[in-house]
Formats: sequence, C-alpha cells, structure tokens
Amino acid sequence: MGVVMAAVIAAVAGLAGCSSTGGKRAEEARDQAASGKANVTTPRWKVAMVTHSGDGDTYWDIVQSGAKQAAAKDNIEFLYSHDKEAGRQAQLVQAAIDKKVDGLIVTLAKPSAMKNVVKKAVKAGIPVVTINSGQDESRDFGALTHIGQDEVMAGEAVGRELNDKGRKKAICLLHEQGNVGHEERCEGIKKTFDGKVEDLYVDGTNMPGVQSSVEAKLQSDKKVDTVVTLGAPFAATAAEAKKDAGSDAEVDTFDLNAKVAAGLKDGSIGFAVDQQPYLQGYESVDLLWLHRFNADMLGGGKPVLTGPQILTKKDAGKLETFTKRGTR
Repeated sequence: MGVVMAAVIAAVAGLAGCSSTGGKRAEEARDQAASGKANVTTPRWKVAMVTHSGDGDTYWDIVQSGAKQAAAKDNIEFLYSHDKEAGRQAQLVQAAIDKKVDGLIVTLAKPSAMKNVVKKAVKAGIPVVTINSGQDESRDFGALTHIGQDEVMAGEAVGRELNDKGRKKAICLLHEQGNVGHEERCEGIKKTFDGKVEDLYVDGTNMPGVQSSVEAKLQSDKKVDTVVTLGAPFAATAAEAKKDAGSDAEVDTFDLNAKVAAGLKDGSIGFAVDQQPYLQGYESVDLLWLHRFNADMLGGGKPVLTGPQILTKKDAGKLETFTKRGTR
C-alpha cells in the first residue's frame, strides 16, 4: 500500500512540476490499460466470478470480456466458473471460498439456493458483489452492492415502447423457469403495457424446441403482434419462428449480441433492451479492487444500474463494431 501511495504522490508531483507532459502521460496510461497490462502496483489479488450461465450463452462471454479487461488493469487473477443448476452454482461458490479468494462476484438468479453460501463467504471475510440478477436479495445476503439493471424497470421500459408502437398483444418468452430476473422482466412489461401479455415458457437449452413453440403459438393465435425474448440468443430463433409461421409479429428482445445488432439493422428485430454486460463484468472486478485498495463504494451500497438502454435500428451501425469485438 505504501509503495502505491508513494507512486501516486510522485506522479502528482511530476505533473505539478511539468504540466506540459500531463496530456502525454494520461494518453500513455490509457494505452497501457488498453494493452491488458496492469496499471497498478498492488499485490496480485484473486477474484472469482460464479454465474448461473449455461454453456454457449454469448451474454456471459461479454460479461467476461469486461471482467478480464478490468482484471488486467488492476493486476487481478480472475477465475470464472458457471452452472445453470442452482445447487451446482452454490458448490462452485463454496469452491471459491475454499480457495480463499480475495473477492467474489456472483449472480442470484435463484436466490434461495445461493443464500447460505453467499453469507458463508461474507462471514469468511470475502467481499461479495452481486451482478445481473438478485438485486432485491443482494443486500440481505451481505453483498457490498449489486451491479446490473433493475429488471422490473427494464420491463416497464419495454411496455412503454410497445405502447408507442401501438402493439396490442405480446408473448413474453421465458427460457429458464425459476429465474427471478426473467419473471421480473415480464412483470414489468405487464405493469406498463396497455395491451395483453401472455407468458410462454420454453426450455432454453433446446433451441429447436424454442422455435417450434413460438411458431405454434403464432400460428394458433393471430392476435399476437409482438414476441419479446428475454435473452439475445433467442431473438434470432424467434425471428425464424415468425417467418415460418407467416406472422407479421415484431420480435423484440432483452440483451444484445452480434446477431441482434444485425437484426436491428435489417429490421428482423424491432428493438433491444441493453443492460450492458461488459459494464457488469468490468465494474464488479474494478469495484472489488477499489474496495480492497481504498475502501471505495460505488453508489453508497445501493444498486449500480447499467441499464436499461433501448436500442433500435438507428443504433445498429455503431453497435456492429462493438459486438464484433465482444464488448456489446
């Protein structure tokens, strides 16, 4: 700690003595961060992230992209593990505790299964940050803060957008039963949408089955004019189902990936609700470093919102660049 503070003081003194070099040094610091090299001289602390992701979910690739960038900057050893089954996710958290990590980042898609092990981490003196899901439970479990979007608020934003488009009947496509964040998204839509919303549960691990279910619903109910998917990988599948069903329904989605950006551009997807997963990964790692180094706390312990942000066709051009590099 003393070494770091001495370096900071020296840097400040240097800038004060020769302000003409300040811009150059700032630019060099930005270049160093972008290169993946550590910008600090703190010890190599270890941070684990344990999520409820299934295999092949592009959303979590983006979260990891942000987390790894922050870890490189902050001289952090970053460990990532995941399991869609809540009991096994809890076991992975226990494994991180056993490794005596210096910080822990977890998702609370199914809070009841995670409560005891998260509290165990806190009791062991490991600072915990929750991301993405479980905002309401985060503080009760002892986490420092929650980083993500308010899922009900995000759903409400979707409902208002559908009203503006004059929509009358929507399907809310739930691809993971028991996920509290998904339920909250649909709940939010129902709060603000003037039309009717029906929940449609599908098995998100079976994409052909998802497509068949959406197609069947659109064929059987011609009044459905909107399909809202709760994850980017399901948007393109719903668009295919719509085409096969001969439906004019609009497909809108939560979250963003390269296919969604392309869909916004070609009009096969109406709009996307982005919660900025890169930020969730980056800020959670960076916050744990800041907390350990300087006892800093973003948001005073209250949830730090990374969304919702409504993205439409007009945003598609610039988004393609970011999605291709894995940061949006």
